[in-house]
Amino acid sequence: MATWKLIRPPLAAGAVLAGQMARAVYRDDLPTHENQDPSGRFGDPDAPPLTVVFLGDSSVTAPGVDPLDHSWPRQVASHVADRYCVTAISVAVGGAKARDVLAEQVDDALALSPDIVYLSVGSNDALRGTSVPRFEDEYDRIVGRLHSEVPALGLSGVGDLGTIPRLPELARGIARVRARAIDKAIRRVASRYPRAVKSNAWTAMHPAFEEDPTLFAGDQFHASARGHLLFAAVGKPVADRLVSIYEREVASSK
Repeated sequence: MATWKLIRPPLAAGAVLAGQMARAVYRDDLPTHENQDPSGRFGDPDAPPLTVVFLGDSSVTAPGVDPLDHSWPRQVASHVADRYCVTAISVAVGGAKARDVLAEQVDDALALSPDIVYLSVGSNDALRGTSVPRFEDEYDRIVGRLHSEVPALGLSGVGDLGTIPRLPELARGIARVRARAIDKAIRRVASRYPRAVKSNAWTAMHPAFEEDPTLFAGDQFHASARGHLLFAAVGKPVADRLVSIYEREVASSK
């Protein structure tokens, strides 16, 4: 009985959030935005080549972001294109959870022989009731596979999902707690891998996204172009660190 009392509250919170989330998703009074592909080539074609692959969810596929060049994957790719000819490739799928990335994206990403990978997943796990231990296990398996074959890994944390206007008021508090727990799990996993660098998505979202509704797209769920520029501001210093790790790994292999 004591064990049940310890487990019941987080399970109940996850169930409440998942139910509220389902109702919020199917609102017909807000527009629906299509997922996009931020892949592209950036920089001088004569510069040294650098392949950057993005895995994850709609935080990569940028629904509602116009112009697409404001999406954080393109912003990050452009940021390092002053020294490389960057081929940015997205294998991300909107709505993906960690288990989906593990099953459907990791092999595709590794087949591209990336120099750097960015992983951005966890929000859907937070909002749809994945237990934190299960998420952490799946996330660790993703990062472990990538780390074994890729010189440098960027890990996007999860921001304050309690700022999402589309969520009902009751769900926002639960979303904030769940997002923080998932973000801490990502931080724990990142600490286990020396060539992985975690960004602080929480700083990008809170309190700015709570105070400025224009940081959300018209669907009141995904980040807008302005919101992605804030993500990029957090991601660019991470990109610089990843390039340094990549260059160190290349130099040590010669």
